Amino acid sequence: MSDSIADRVTPELPYLRRFARALTGSQESGDAYVVAMLETLVADSRSFRRDLAPRTAVYQAFLQVWNAMPINQRTSPAESGLEGIADKRIETLTPLPRQAFLLASIEEFSTADIATILRISEPEVRRNLDVAGKEIADQIAARVLIIEDEPLIALDIENLVTDIGHQVVGIATTRSEAISTAKETQPGMILADIQLADGSSGIDAVNDILKDINLPVIFITAYPERLLTGERAEPTFLITKPFKPEMVKAVISQALFFDVKAGGSAQGKAA
Repeated sequence: MSDSIADRVTPELPYLRRFARALTGSQESGDAYVVAMLETLVADSRSFRRDLAPRTAVYQAFLQVWNAMPINQRTSPAESGLEGIADKRIETLTPLPRQAFLLASIEEFSTADIATILRISEPEVRRNLDVAGKEIADQIAARVLIIEDEPLIALDIENLVTDIGHQVVGIATTRSEAISTAKETQPGMILADIQLADGSSGIDAVNDILKDINLPVIFITAYPERLLTGERAEPTFLITKPFKPEMVKAVISQALFFDVKAGGSAQGKAA
């Protein structure tokens, strides 16, 4: 059976093109860099690491080409206008944090894989994700409502939210408290558990809130199976407990950065 570089790279190209599009801000530019990476591999196959998982090796090879261009080590000033707003926002992020953010939030690589791809340590990955989160918060700081009945977990989430520059406007432990707090504070984002203190449902609480406010919702739960039933559209953002802090931060930044709203229902379009 053949085990050529082409066999390893080809299945990853659709995902790499997605990443390149997000990184560069345009499909044309992203595809040009993908082609440049392929040409580099043809010229020197040693730049592709066979000891890594193919997906990790492909992204590492791509970013080696990307980072070799001095122009890509600079940020661009923010521009106004609604068209391509995420593309314009991404260009304002510092280069390495931008790469770490997209690898985590769009491509869902683990911290260890991102460290391998970027050739840095895992603590450096976490630091770069924090930088990205804070730079994003500088552009679009959010008022966050936390719906969580476990005090220690709520405190952990609050610290994660504030650490990257957002404001927690309330912590609710029941459905009724969540609805009343949302009406009083008008949050710009919700982070919600499913099972609440009095036996009520975080899903119902969110659906009630979404009748009046359209905003991003992230579920953080130990019961993902209650949302991932396949019977109806599933939420865009779902984090399973126990969660990794860097992933929570990345998903918060992703939801705000790409302006992903729930669209009137907690059962939003699946990612």
